[in-house]
Amino acid sequence: MSRTRLNIFIEPEHAKRLDRLAVHKGVSKSAVIAAALASFLSPDGGDQREAAIAKRLDRLSRQFDRLERDQNILIETVALYVRYFLTVSIPVPEGQQDAARAQGRARYVQFVEQLGRHLQRGRSLVREVHEEIEPEAAPLQAEGETEEATDGPAV
Repeated sequence: MSRTRLNIFIEPEHAKRLDRLAVHKGVSKSAVIAAALASFLSPDGGDQREAAIAKRLDRLSRQFDRLERDQNILIETVALYVRYFLTVSIPVPEGQQDAARAQGRARYVQFVEQLGRHLQRGRSLVREVHEEIEPEAAPLQAEGETEEATDGPAV
């Protein structure tokens, strides 16, 4: 096979990377450049890059949709809790405020401990609630997420 000789100029950093890749692959620098050029000039190369980008964009879009759903659930949960708390809570008489503050601090410490345990399990309460509401959507787990057993009440 006849080949054409070319003299090219590349950035020093590219030259170093080319050297490392050629050594790592056990091929000549010319072979690496020829393969890269063939890939770049291939009519399918653009289609492959476009398909890879589309796949990544689809994955990002699904992740964004899950984040948006989780955020909406979180906002509604907090709003509902605040409304419930404000409508159910009664004013504490002056003589009982110290006891109420002490009880509030104890409940807060318990809340933080439960939150810590829940976060260590690596499961999302929002996802658990969503799965309870829509059990048929349960198989649609985020990539890399695994099912874990729950222990105790969720926060």
